[in-house]
Amino acid sequence: MSLWVDTDYGFDDLWALLLLRRYGATVEGISLVAGNSPLPQVIANALGAAQAYGFDAPLHAGADRPLKREPETAQAILGDRGMDSRGCFLPDVDGPQPPADAIEALAGWLMQGGSREVLALGPLTNIALLVQAHPEAAARITRLVWMGGSNGPGNHSPLAEFNALCDPEAADVVARAGLPLDVIDLMICRQARFGPADMPQTDPLTADLLGGYLDIGLSRGRDGMAIYDPVAALALVRPEAFDFARQTLQVSVAADDTYGATTFTADAAGLTRLPTAPREDIAHLCLDALRQEDGQ
Repeated sequence: MSLWVDTDYGFDDLWALLLLRRYGATVEGISLVAGNSPLPQVIANALGAAQAYGFDAPLHAGADRPLKREPETAQAILGDRGMDSRGCFLPDVDGPQPPADAIEALAGWLMQGGSREVLALGPLTNIALLVQAHPEAAARITRLVWMGGSNGPGNHSPLAEFNALCDPEAADVVARAGLPLDVIDLMICRQARFGPADMPQTDPLTADLLGGYLDIGLSRGRDGMAIYDPVAALALVRPEAFDFARQTLQVSVAADDTYGATTFTADAAGLTRLPTAPREDIAHLCLDALRQEDGQ
């Protein structure tokens, strides 16, 4: 499988990329978007992860702000780097910066032949800009899998999930674009949880970063932490692990308490699919992707 990843590069984005590699998927390009942290930190995380983990997909810098609203990050939760740790962090890389050509690069990739699958792990700003600037290229997306939205309560406001609330106007553009869209929402991700007893045996850097991610939940008095972006990556490479239902998606752009809320309506002809339940132990599958293989 060959695909493109659009990401705001927190730890669970990195985890999603490690899962894709474990499943043998080839990432042909990575576009970066402001979200978890401002774009310069997103770029720094991408460069550090490429050096630490040997990722070789070309990086392309994209949107540094939402389409309309003021920027909002998750650094209050995730730390200044957009990913916390129990010790080791990604290396700081002093080298060439990725070109600021994400939309054009993604459009060019989409216009090539073959299956064109896109995994979006942050706000949908880059994808919305693609739809607006290159509709003919966007129409060639075979499948767009987005970790975002909620068919229930939110996590960054009472009604809205962070990636949707970070740029509701972009999510609205994408929802209206008629693309084959799988929305991996809060409700399915919260069915993939792990706690201290579930930590896999892995390399020291990954162990510290995973521990920092788990501590987000533990510090709030919970017994564990939900898994987000890796669940979306799993849905892309292993869709048989989920039951899906066809829906119509609407995103609120109203200037009120519903801003960023996502509403799903059952529609047998809808192009949006929403996972309704896991068929397998999706938390185990996500954690297993981090497990250190024999000989490593």
